[in-house]
Amino acid sequence: MPQEDLLKDLRRRMDGAVDVLRKEFGGLRTGRASTSLLEPITVSAYGNTVPLNQVASINVPEPRMISVQVWDRGLAKAVDKAIRESGLGLNPQTEGQVIRVPIPELNEERRRELTRVAAKYAEQARVSVRNVRRDGIEVLRRLEKDSDISQDEHRKLQSDVQHLTDDHIKRIDETLAQKDKEILQV
Repeated sequence: MPQEDLLKDLRRRMDGAVDVLRKEFGGLRTGRASTSLLEPITVSAYGNTVPLNQVASINVPEPRMISVQVWDRGLAKAVDKAIRESGLGLNPQTEGQVIRVPIPELNEERRRELTRVAAKYAEQARVSVRNVRRDGIEVLRRLEKDSDISQDEHRKLQSDVQHLTDDHIKRIDETLAQKDKEILQV
């Protein structure tokens, strides 16, 4: 495998870890209504578990309210139950096929709890990036052992992999700091 392709692959995988982190952060409540808050919720429908956005449309009609329009009237109770049991601390109100989800004001204790959850997500992303680095270094060792690259090339590429890792860890830390600031903002 050419060295440039290896670095491109490692960068793609590390970017994927950062993207997953951003999606997880989108599901963390900051006191404002957002459709991304309900994205991770799955509903038991038609004998399977499906994402909420496949059985309903989600809108934000006002800053502290999410409106869920269920397409199949028979699934309204299942959607209501899924939102209640999601662990997001939401209390939906069902009105036929429309489910209104008021977003309560966050108290200080809940804000601190959300920052701990955000830190946990960030640590998972860091671990993913480090695992990608480990895989890349193993490939480099194998290439050197098989005499496909020289020892000097191995050292240079290993340095490049470490630099790539450091950049992604820095991006994760910056994203976490931004999310913490957003959560703690009153």
